[in-house]
Amino acid sequence: MRSVLPGLIAGLSVGKASVPKVFDLYREACPDGYGYETFRKRFGVWHKASNICLFAHKKVMVITDEDKIVFDHWLAGNNLRLWRHATIITDSFSGMHLKKIAEKVQFSNQTVLAYIARYQEGGLVNLKRKYNGANDHWVKSREEKKQNLMKLIHQSPRLHGINRASWTLADLSAVYYDLYGVNVATSTISLYFRQEGVGFRKAKVILTSPDPNFQEKLDHIKSVLSKLKPDEKFFSIDEYGPFSIKMKPGWSYTKMDHPKTVKQFQKSKGWSICTAALELSTNQVTHFYSRKKDTDEMIKLIDLLVTRYASAQKLYLSWDAASWHSSAKLKAHVQLLNKTRGPQLELAPLPSTAQFLNVIESVFSGLARAVMHNSDYQSVEECQAAITSYFDERNAHFRKHPKRAGKTIWGKETVKPIFNEASNCKDFQNTLRRKVK
Repeated sequence: MRSVLPGLIAGLSVGKASVPKVFDLYREACPDGYGYETFRKRFGVWHKASNICLFAHKKVMVITDEDKIVFDHWLAGNNLRLWRHATIITDSFSGMHLKKIAEKVQFSNQTVLAYIARYQEGGLVNLKRKYNGANDHWVKSREEKKQNLMKLIHQSPRLHGINRASWTLADLSAVYYDLYGVNVATSTISLYFRQEGVGFRKAKVILTSPDPNFQEKLDHIKSVLSKLKPDEKFFSIDEYGPFSIKMKPGWSYTKMDHPKTVKQFQKSKGWSICTAALELSTNQVTHFYSRKKDTDEMIKLIDLLVTRYASAQKLYLSWDAASWHSSAKLKAHVQLLNKTRGPQLELAPLPSTAQFLNVIESVFSGLARAVMHNSDYQSVEECQAAITSYFDERNAHFRKHPKRAGKTIWGKETVKPIFNEASNCKDFQNTLRRKVK
């Protein structure tokens, strides 16, 4: 048998050979020779003693000294994936049977062979996992589902025929299927909400508007923005404050053994209110300071906008449902201004209790992080000067760079300062995100 084997396997292709194929050739040459089992055992002894590499695709033949150092490190580490890689290659090199290697690493024989082939083809580099990124279609589908779900929780369940005051995961799943024809499991919805920093909280912070005309008002704003002309301006309007002037808590770099402290009870140095309007098409903020929130202050802001944007054809004013935003006196003043030669004014109010859709809330959030948190202003004037400087820098930046800033101080706003019905612009979302994380 040993005398005929070298000649029999000489014509076999390395990597294609197998014991059954060698046995078939052996029986053709020696019809009265050994049976298969006896042949297999004797062939194994002969093959191990010889220098012939017949099954190179099933065994690692060479490991460099550099790779051996890496494999030893992987074997001693606690990374299961790397330990399996090192075990397959080193055990194969030492001559362990393929089946035993597979049992040891809990892989199939085919998977073990694939790792051996990858190492022999490209070495250690070829063993490392190649991540090509998530499927673009899947990513797009996931983000679309998130956006649609965020739109849903901004609406009352009653608008979709559900007799409840707030959403449940099961209701969201059912309504989502009715609207979009796609099944989304409740566990998936819960995961998406956690990723978006949304959780169910008390009614005062819930992300739902009870306005029965929610969709109608929302569609009107979206229609205006989609058809906004260059000579038309759309303003998101609100008040920041009242805020007191005293030492504020916040994040800052301090020595670990001397943390900064803020007294719970402090004597206020004064207080103020900042009334502001964000023009969405140019990201420009117009503001002033006052000591009250009422119709007179809104009229003052409208007059300021009419003067500043005198060359515009039309100004859209959008704000929340505060009483002084819809008073008879304010509406009469708007009608009076519309009879003049200045820009025409049109009101585009947000749905009631939908402050999370007011885009300027996002700007106020960035303002608070930049100049209010961790501050200790000595006077109202000093604080107002810091706020004015912040808005001036922000306006200058967006005049120079029309796109959203990257890692600038106003880039830390809660959400992108654009109108989107899935946005949560109100600053309480920061609290929600911290709690969820």
